[in-house]
Amino acid sequence: MQYIIIVVIVLLALFIGGLFVRRKHNVVIQRLEQEKMQIQHYPIFEELTKVKALNMNGQTEEMFEHWRNIWTEVMDVHITKIDSMLFDAEEYIDRFKFKKASNVEREIEEYIAECEKSKNQIIGELDELIGSEEKNRIEIEQIKENYRSARKTLLAHQYSFGPALPALEKRLEQFIPKFEEFDSLTVEGNYLQAREIVLALNSEAQEINDLLMEVPTLLSEIQTKIPSTIHDLRNGQREMEDQSYYLNHLELNLYLDELEAELDLLKGKLAELDVSAVAPRLQEINDDLENYYDLLEKEVLARNFVDRNCDPTLDTLNEVVQATRDISHETVFVQSSYHLSEKEAEVPKMGLKQLEIIQKRFELLLMRVREEKSAYSSLQEELMQISEEIERIKDEQEQFSNRLKNLRIDENKARKKLDSLKRLLHETDRQLSRANIPGIPEEMDARLEEAEEQIFIVMQSLQEIPLNMNHVNANLDNAEKCIQEVSEHAQEMIENVMLIERMIQYGNRYRAANERVNELLLDAEHAFNQYRYIKALEDAAAAVELAEPGSIKRIEEIVQDELYEKVEK
Repeated sequence: MQYIIIVVIVLLALFIGGLFVRRKHNVVIQRLEQEKMQIQHYPIFEELTKVKALNMNGQTEEMFEHWRNIWTEVMDVHITKIDSMLFDAEEYIDRFKFKKASNVEREIEEYIAECEKSKNQIIGELDELIGSEEKNRIEIEQIKENYRSARKTLLAHQYSFGPALPALEKRLEQFIPKFEEFDSLTVEGNYLQAREIVLALNSEAQEINDLLMEVPTLLSEIQTKIPSTIHDLRNGQREMEDQSYYLNHLELNLYLDELEAELDLLKGKLAELDVSAVAPRLQEINDDLENYYDLLEKEVLARNFVDRNCDPTLDTLNEVVQATRDISHETVFVQSSYHLSEKEAEVPKMGLKQLEIIQKRFELLLMRVREEKSAYSSLQEELMQISEEIERIKDEQEQFSNRLKNLRIDENKARKKLDSLKRLLHETDRQLSRANIPGIPEEMDARLEEAEEQIFIVMQSLQEIPLNMNHVNANLDNAEKCIQEVSEHAQEMIENVMLIERMIQYGNRYRAANERVNELLLDAEHAFNQYRYIKALEDAAAAVELAEPGSIKRIEEIVQDELYEKVEK
């Protein structure tokens, strides 16, 4: 009985599954039927009737017949085939032959896709044909209007086009047969071929319109503006040469002669309407001519600069030479009292040698100015370099002169600083003497002796003749570092002694009650009497912290207050 129930359940499941699959296939069949109906009822022949508004000849008639044959084949062959396959598919579905039904459905989809492709092709070509006719009609009128306008322009302004006039007229004459060919193709119904002519004419008309705009401007440049500029440059050069300007280095005449020959060639290219070659070259020529204007102006400005600055530069040169000689004499005098390095002592001598070279350069420059055989731009550059060299040497010598003057100032500063260090060392020694301490450790005595020795070294270096300030300053720095360290170390030791005394006094109250505190305080007192203050501080701090944790901070604050009061007094 159980097996029977299982078989029934399986069969029932298969039946339900089959119904579900059949339902899916029925949905597909309905979709395919709908797509077929959309193609079948599309008003393609109504669309084709639009062609009858055109000239039904030639290409138009051929395309109409071609479209009608394609759609007739779609309706009579493909749609009929699709109907038959839809019937077969429905039959397979009813008999639960789903695999065969799927194969038929795929074939139907392919047929429908082919029919859709044929429909889209017909509609696209039809729209293109009708659109071409409409665009042709509008654009050909605009082209003819542009043609007539161009003809009027050429007739009214023949002189403006010069040698390019015949080529432009020839280009315009080519429009007439193209217009006739267009009309013929239109009458014959060959609208697409006529469209190609319209596009070509449109491009040609645009090119001619550009030529009508550019040629007069370029011709004016070649025939009028550039020749006028050449004339002005020649006159300008002649006038400047009459005023003793040297301009051979510009080679202006050679360039202008070559340019005049090139203008004839450019005029010939313009007659051939080769605007793409003429226009950029004219721009280059204008840039070159502008550059020559700038070069001539540069010579004028350079001459003004040379005329204005020759005498002042000579005066400055003489002043710097005299000042450098004075500094050289001063250096000899200073060396009797102060030590100068070999490099420093050579500064005025090197300056005089450099100035001697500059004097020769300046004399040569003056000779070139008098001879009038050098470009003023090169003379200006040389004069500027000489001026810069003079200023450099002047600054160098002034810095060295200030260095000599500062030697005496540096000596006085060193002596004042030495006095200050002596006072600081004396004050440190006085503080140690006044402090209530058992004695001074050997290490502190050694530091004090070293500080005294550093003071002595500085005093000795200040007595040397000639005085070497670099040596003095180096010794002074060493002494300052040593005395600062001694002063800080002495202050720290005095503070430690006061702190030890206060800690021992504070810890005395706990000696009787705590044996370990008593032992640490005894060790601290023993170290204190032996001038071992660091060890005494460590033992006293350990005792106080053991007796009363946290009390060290309070003792330190008390000691700091006492020290502050002493400083105030």
